[in-house]
Amino acid sequence: MYLCSMGKVIALDFGMKRTGVAISDDNKTFAFPHSTIETNGIINSIESIIKKESIDLFVIGYPKKLNNTDFPIAKEIGLLKEKIIKTFGLDVVLIDERYTSKMASSVIAKSGLPKNKRQNKALIDKISATIILQDYFSSLK
Repeated sequence: MYLCSMGKVIALDFGMKRTGVAISDDNKTFAFPHSTIETNGIINSIESIIKKESIDLFVIGYPKKLNNTDFPIAKEIGLLKEKIIKTFGLDVVLIDERYTSKMASSVIAKSGLPKNKRQNKALIDKISATIILQDYFSSLK
């Protein structure tokens, strides 16, 4: 798949309480942490982002177990995918997110941040979304 339109790509690391958000640069080459939003009001939060940024595509991390079966949260992610398509008319790609939270924790641990900031779950969520988006870009090459 080749991304050629002018908007950016958003990635979501969906959780039942919080969802990490990452966004691409205009060239769809690099992923950057954006925010952590309350999952409870996710559609309104997404709408707010879309009003500020030109968005072409959503990438959502899709959790798989080591034996390649779905986690129970996968059903909620499927519902979110359909809601985004229906509400905003944008394509949604699901991408395997195995190990992204562990990778995010590792990146944060190496960052030099104080321990209390390294354990911030909201930070882990948006770094996980950034890893998901960068993995998506890598898969296109």
